[in-house]
Parts: sequence; structure tokens; C-alpha cells
Amino acid sequence: MLLVSSPSDRPSLDPLTTGAVGLAVVAVSSSAPLIAYAAAPALAIAFWRNLLAVAVLSPFALTRRRAEFRALVAPAGRREGLFCVLSGVALAGHFATWVPSAQLTSVAAATALGATQPVWQGLIARAQGRRLPTVVWVGVAVAVGGAVVATGADVGISGRAVVGDLLAVTGGMFAAVYTAFGERARASISTTTYTTICYGICAAVLLVICLLGGVRTVGFDERTWLAILALVAGAQLLGHSMFNYALHKISATTVSVLVLLEAPGAALLGWAWLHQVPRPYALLGMGLLLVGVAVVVLGGARAGRRAAPPTPLPADATPLEP
Repeated sequence: MLLVSSPSDRPSLDPLTTGAVGLAVVAVSSSAPLIAYAAAPALAIAFWRNLLAVAVLSPFALTRRRAEFRALVAPAGRREGLFCVLSGVALAGHFATWVPSAQLTSVAAATALGATQPVWQGLIARAQGRRLPTVVWVGVAVAVGGAVVATGADVGISGRAVVGDLLAVTGGMFAAVYTAFGERARASISTTTYTTICYGICAAVLLVICLLGGVRTVGFDERTWLAILALVAGAQLLGHSMFNYALHKISATTVSVLVLLEAPGAALLGWAWLHQVPRPYALLGMGLLLVGVAVVVLGGARAGRRAAPPTPLPADATPLEP
């Protein structure tokens, strides 16, 4: 999830914005249950999810953002174009690890462990020479401890679940790298142009992986295609579009914390729809993990406000997830 700065002088919250946020949480919460439900290889699901999203975005992007696309191939814009490409490759890494995790471990564990992205984001910032406040390190410790407890609860269940847990954590790491490159690209590029290129590169990389690995990408049954279409319309487009709409009245930090509601939302959907009942120790670990991530997000945002004022971004800036 990529969360960007937003204006501090927002109008008051209204029922429409509250409803939009609620819809966004439900939409992104459906991602892991739909992946677990679909009878298709995980890499194929990831490929179609991105390709179909590009098909939806391209007509608008190519008609309204042609000047930006031309600028990216000019000498002055090639650096930003490279960041878009690298972000797409990292996003492919995220999907190639996190999507399989939702089929190997429980929906609740895959979603919660994937939500560790802000923790890795903070560590990347530290590696870049930025000083992290003490509260962020406390949040990292709590989140890591929660992840250990949640993953340890799966050790006695099956090796398959543990592999899924590790893939989910790796997916969170790739998401942080994707965000780091995306942050550089989006300093001067609109979200529409960025997401079109990023999703397109991601789909191309995943297609190559599928072809080299002999992964079947067609011939699925009707329920699987419906699940893939629901992923595109829900988590890939609708969910984050609603978060984008809410950013003009809700701070990016608040949106960051609200996105964490995806984990309990996915757990509830997994329980009601797929009959996956989380184990008590796993619930404890996931709870600690989410508390730690929230501390990282809130502590980092508070330190950022003290350090410098927010940088204006394009009007259509949006949080992104895979």
C-alpha cells in the first residue's frame, strides 16, 4: 500500500466519504478470499488481475495523459520512466509471492503478514540514511514479534502453511520496494500514468514467468473467471479508488491505519465464506502484528510532520495495493 501526503485543510467528514471508506475496506478485504476460492494457479490469477486492470485504465490514460507518456520517453523523463519500470518489476515480485500465500496458508494469516509492508518501508528508509524515531522501532519490534507468533502457530499445522506465511512476509517486502520506487516516480507523474505503466510491466513480467514455468493461464471454469473479474473490479480498482476519493477529507496516515482493517475483514470473509477459523495463537500474533504496524505508521507520520511540511502531489494521487 502506497500512501501519500494529502492537504491538511480538508473539509469536514460527511456520510458519503464514510461510506466510501467502508466500501473500500470491504473491497480490499475480498482479495485473499477470492484468491483462495479461485481454482487457478496463483501466478495466473496475478497476471490476469494486472492485465485486466491495464485494459480498464489504458483508454483513459492514453487519451488524457498522452503528454506524460511522451515526456517519459524523452531524455529528461527517462529516469522517472525507469522508476515506473522498476516499480512494476517489484510489484510482480509482490504478486508472485503474496498471491500464492493466500492459497497455501489461511486467508487471515496471508493478509496480516502481507500487511507488514510499512515495517519494511521504515527499514528501507533507515538504510537510505533517514533516522527513525524510537516509537517506530518499538512498532517494528511488536510487529515482528506478532509475525513470529502468527507463523509459529502454523508450524504444528502443516509445512504448507508455514511456506505460505513466509511467502506472505516476502510479499510485504516486495510491496515496500515497489512503494519506494513508486514514490520516486510519482513525484512528477500522475497516478493514472504511473499505475498504467506499473500494472502493464507487472503483467508482462508475470506472463514471462508463467510461460517459462509452464503455468496454465487459460481454460479455467466460470467461477474462477468470475473471481478474477471480482478481484479486478474490487481490490484492484474499486477499493483503492474509494480510498483515493476519501483522501481529500481524511489524512493519508488515517487511511494507512484504515487499510489495516483489511486483515480482520479478510479473516471474517474467510470464516464466513471459506469456513477458515483462525486458531487462537494465530489471532494473538496477528493482533500484535497489526498493532505494531499501526504504531509504525502513526509514529512515522508524527515524525514526518515535525521534520517537514507535506509535499504537494498530483491531484489524483491514490493509495495503491496490489
